[in-house]
This record gives sequence, structure tokens and C-alpha cells, in this order.
Amino acid sequence: MFTFRKGLLYPVHVERSDPKFGQIMLEHYGGKDSEFSAATQYLNHRSNMPNLYVSELLGLIAAEEKSHMEMIAVAINKLGGPPLSYINSQGVPWNIDYVDQSLDPIAMLQADTEAEIRARALYNQHFTMTNDPGLKQMISFLGSREDVHKHLFQKAQALILQNAAPEHFNQLIYEYKASLQM
Repeated sequence: MFTFRKGLLYPVHVERSDPKFGQIMLEHYGGKDSEFSAATQYLNHRSNMPNLYVSELLGLIAAEEKSHMEMIAVAINKLGGPPLSYINSQGVPWNIDYVDQSLDPIAMLQADTEAEIRARALYNQHFTMTNDPGLKQMISFLGSREDVHKHLFQKAQALILQNAAPEHFNQLIYEYKASLQM
């Protein structure tokens, strides 16, 4: 299912080195509410999701989260930040406890929605901590993608609760793909 494409989902421009901000950005790389945590959780939920359309949506979003992780890595390197590792800004290693282990489809999608909300809040916080226009653009882009994911997870949850017809679930995939047309 996954493929590698050379090039970033969104360009990463950094005006000047800022190792301290690079350290802060590790939260998005290997912290509790990181892109790595999200991708890992969504892949796990994908494997346990009985609805094939929602399973596909989870896989698509997990792949996108990996591309966000790649953008964060490029930004950290351009900032002159520390070597990349699965740690947060305080040096605490990534932990499997960051990944929701629910098996109920509604609980999984609720956990995924909450992960997107926390990630958005973290991006909002870090947006205010830099004056670099390129980083602000990247952070704004990533935050807006978290909003798209949250919306789709909430919609999937509602469709499951309504016992909706397959064509309604299929619309989730079309909506996701349309959201990438920038």
C-alpha cells in the first residue's frame, strides 16, 4: 500500500539556524503527540477497523502523517537541531503507551480525533514561538491538515453510528483526496 515518492508534501524553508527551536520541534517528530505517534496509531487502528472504507482512510492518513514527519525532520535539520531520534524536546524516548489500543471502531475514531486535536494545539503553540516566515507557513500547513483529518475522523464516526450505506463511506475517500488538491 505504501509507496515512496521523492520530494516533500509541502516545501520546508528556514531562514536561519535556530537549534533551540529545532529541539522544540522534536515534539512533532518523536513526542507523545508527534506525527510518529499518529502514524503508528492510525496504522494499528487500520488493522483492526472492520469497515473497509474507514480502514482505507486510516491508511491514507497514516501515510500522510509519515510525510509530515519527513517535513519535520527536514525542518529540524535546517534549524541545526539535534540529531533525529524518537525522543521529545526533553529527551524522553518515544513510548508505545502513546498509541491508543482500542478495538471498538467508535473508540478508535474518537482516540484518533483527540490525537488530531492535541497535534493541532501543539502546532498552534509552536507557531507563536518562531518568527521565521517559512517555518510559520509549514506549521500553518501542518495544522490545517490536522483539522482535515479531525473532520474526516468525526465524519467516519458519525457514519458508523448511523449505519450508513457504503457509498457514504466511499465519499470519505473522495473528500480526503480532494483535500490534497492545493
